[in-house]
Amino acid sequence: MAIAGAAGRAGEGGGQGGGELSGGGRSRPGDPPPTPPDAAGLSAGAAAALALLWLLVCAPGEAGCRLLTVADLFDRVIRHSGRIHSLSTALYAELEKHFPPRDNELGKPARKCHTSGMLTPNGKEYAQKIPREELTHLILKLLQAWKEPLSHFNQHHQELPDDSLSKAKQISNMVHELKTGVEKVTEKMQSMGIISNSLNGMTSSEAAGLSISNEANMMSDSDFIHCFRRDSNKVQSYLKILKCRIMPENSC
Repeated sequence: MAIAGAAGRAGEGGGQGGGELSGGGRSRPGDPPPTPPDAAGLSAGAAAALALLWLLVCAPGEAGCRLLTVADLFDRVIRHSGRIHSLSTALYAELEKHFPPRDNELGKPARKCHTSGMLTPNGKEYAQKIPREELTHLILKLLQAWKEPLSHFNQHHQELPDDSLSKAKQISNMVHELKTGVEKVTEKMQSMGIISNSLNGMTSSEAAGLSISNEANMMSDSDFIHCFRRDSNKVQSYLKILKCRIMPENSC
């Protein structure tokens, strides 16, 4: 794979608010879709409705509703990923404040994230050289790799301060939404011939082992969010690079 030539590890190096629907008003092209109470536990019908909302500027049936362009879809997922990263940064700061490292942990080795085995490009220059399909696949793999660990984190950390627990649950829901959104962008690009259909059926099976990794479940709270924050930053960066490569008129 082209990634392997100049790659690092996913978990090494490298505004708050979710996608709530506000009062049934018209959403803007860059706004995320509504956030369900528990996105990770959606029924098939509800999941299909969520996927549809990623493709629309407004709620289905609303006057003047139109399908988003691929540029609009990219803006939407990039903004959504930015919110996730900002929220994870705030949560990490809270955890560091409430649970400072003990004296015997100050000199502990660098964190090893459960996604460390995933090869990821180091820097914008290398990411720009990766085929579009591989970069898209990598984004989806990173998101898939965090779905199960985030759900597990929320289920087993009810002792966290209410505000921190609320942020953690919001992040989990938003990651589910973002993966749905990236899948919709991928389908749009495939239908337009921008990328090939080689991604079909690859993502879930390849990332399944990472999703249930015991490494993620055994990390300390702050290490866990630290790793997620790094990977969420990578996802946002890769989405921006992918958009720029597909739409070079942005001069980025």
